[in-house]
Amino acid sequence: MKDDAAETIAAYYEALEASEPLSPFFAESLSTVKIGLSEQLVGYPDVADGLAEQTATTADWRVENADPSVTERESFAWFHDRLTLAWTDTTLDTDYEFDTRWTGTLEANPDGTWQFVSLHVSSPSAELEDAANDLFSWDG
Repeated sequence: MKDDAAETIAAYYEALEASEPLSPFFAESLSTVKIGLSEQLVGYPDVADGLAEQTATTADWRVENADPSVTERESFAWFHDRLTLAWTDTTLDTDYEFDTRWTGTLEANPDGTWQFVSLHVSSPSAELEDAANDLFSWDG
């Protein structure tokens, strides 16, 4: 956790790549939410458990082309990013790589450090990226 939201996000990416504990980046609240590519974790206990399992069963994380856009206010911040995320699942001995979209909100602690209160990571569907298949295009 750092003294501004952008530094906290960058430190999270670095901790992910280094296989360091990620739960300290999240607020210890029952309303904390983390949604990943294949899971939804609600409440700090579930977030912490899910992240610990992720760290124990994965390796060789890569965060590429990260360039978060961060808006910070006095005690809260939000961000979005689009980056390539890759890792190895050590239980299946399988490598994964996805183009991902990230959104999240952070809250400032009384000591000036920042923590996530929500984090959402998704991967766009190739089917829906084609304008002809865009569910929200009203251009015909």
